[in-house]
Amino acid sequence: MESGKKTQPVAEQAIAVGDLAARLRFAFDSGHIWLGESRMVLLHGAAMTALRKELIDSLGVDRARGVLVRMGYASGARDAGWARKLFPDASPTELLATGPALHMLEGLVCGSTDHMEMDIAKGVLLGEFTWTASFEAETHIQLFGLSPDPCCWMAVGYACGYSSTLMGKFILYRETQCAGAGGSCCKITGRPADEWVGVEDELKYFEPDSVADHILALQDQVQSLRYSIDTDLDTDDLVGVSPGFKQATGLLKRAANSQVTVLLLGETGVGKEMFARALHKVGDRAEHPLIAVNCAALPEQLIESELFGVEKGAFTGAQQSRPGRFERAHGGTLFLDEIGELSASAQVKLLRVLQEGELERIGDTRTRKVDVRVVAATNVDLKQAVEEGRFRRDLYYRLNVYPVTIPPLRDRKEDIALLAQRFLEKYLVRHSKKVLGITDQAMHALKQYSWPGNVRELENVIERGVILAPAGGRIDLADLFPSVTSEIKQQPLAALAKDGSVLKRDAATVNDFLDYVLKNQVSLENVESVLLKAAVERSKGNYSSAARMLGMTRPQFAYRMKKHNLDVA
Repeated sequence: MESGKKTQPVAEQAIAVGDLAARLRFAFDSGHIWLGESRMVLLHGAAMTALRKELIDSLGVDRARGVLVRMGYASGARDAGWARKLFPDASPTELLATGPALHMLEGLVCGSTDHMEMDIAKGVLLGEFTWTASFEAETHIQLFGLSPDPCCWMAVGYACGYSSTLMGKFILYRETQCAGAGGSCCKITGRPADEWVGVEDELKYFEPDSVADHILALQDQVQSLRYSIDTDLDTDDLVGVSPGFKQATGLLKRAANSQVTVLLLGETGVGKEMFARALHKVGDRAEHPLIAVNCAALPEQLIESELFGVEKGAFTGAQQSRPGRFERAHGGTLFLDEIGELSASAQVKLLRVLQEGELERIGDTRTRKVDVRVVAATNVDLKQAVEEGRFRRDLYYRLNVYPVTIPPLRDRKEDIALLAQRFLEKYLVRHSKKVLGITDQAMHALKQYSWPGNVRELENVIERGVILAPAGGRIDLADLFPSVTSEIKQQPLAALAKDGSVLKRDAATVNDFLDYVLKNQVSLENVESVLLKAAVERSKGNYSSAARMLGMTRPQFAYRMKKHNLDVA
């Protein structure tokens, strides 16, 4: 039996991966891509993402999983047959280790072998592998958020097809940890199917399943659902997987059914009102009204009457009695936005309502009981306002019982794609327009931008993109940031500054470099050679680090170093 521990990442097996990469040929005259003798197809990642979404929307998770597992299995089986021809003298374990290398070359995962035992004659196989940078995990999170179960279906199918072809018997892999389900990476374990316990539910995904009837039956329903998205902002806009977002929503859930006053803290535009609405909706007051008040938008002379009500004749113009926002919110929730802008007298009355549950209308002598859950929000430092005498200390302590800090969007990079997709769906319906999605370059720009206006600014940018993008096309960078596109076209995307503008100093440096190259007719090969050498020097000879500097994988970097006759570590 061949057995052994192997922990060297596939990306560092330069000879094997380079040998595989060297067999990848692009025949531009005939429109073919060849990996050895197998024809390959280069697809946009966005196309595979769209396919996954269409399958799940149309067929449901279970049937979509089956389709993707069988696609992966067919691909793995084909690659195993090709690897056996490519390396006729390789040992079985070497052939098995070639699978993760091919997997990486094809862009699905970056894999490494943790443990491997294999004996084809005895039908023995035990393989344990670790995957990073899983395309399926990233795609699933982008589309649906964290999955409750492992979701690298096509990659698992590939592993099964590859190993089964080499072994001559069915090998079943299970994903024991998945980045798409919250893991730090993905891990799989494979052995013959008859050695697993309780595999009946998993084996069904490898059986052919005619889905044509199912597609036809659901087609009209899916189309209706896809274009009938509720346009009202509600908890649907609270999407995210970032640690800060999950911490904030976790605190809200714990407070949902209590009566504690919640203080939402965060910059302008982070979505404090959305969090307040979500808190109200999931709590036991959901059947009663939610009344929202922007304290900064009301004139100081009217804010008390708006909050606490007024009796007829209390002041000039008060021609009839009317309840304030507190009375209107009786039994429900009152959301006080920008509470730091309340006047001193309004602060006194608010404190009384919070402590005693009663109020008096302006011009009235009768006390009224109210049952209101108060959710306050502010983007100012209330503690500092207390020290400066602009906010009552006792009210501050009363409000600060249960603070929840909502992180700015620049600290929620993982959530940008999810929010962008949510807003895209919303505004496609609102503007009765069909756009295929957002280009990779535009999405990269969204993730690089610092978003001083936070989620509100992102929503506005996506709406502008929907309006400007051509019908049936994709939202491009020019549609999202038209004011900076003319500058960006002349520079690398990395030149976007933290505030979204182009760094003038870097722009001048780039232009000077381009002027020198063009003026002196420096060849592209020489420019690439200089960049490779500079990256190696600045990374102090660490080729993996040098590759990352240039935005490529280590095999790609090694290939270019070899191409320029430079030393390869």
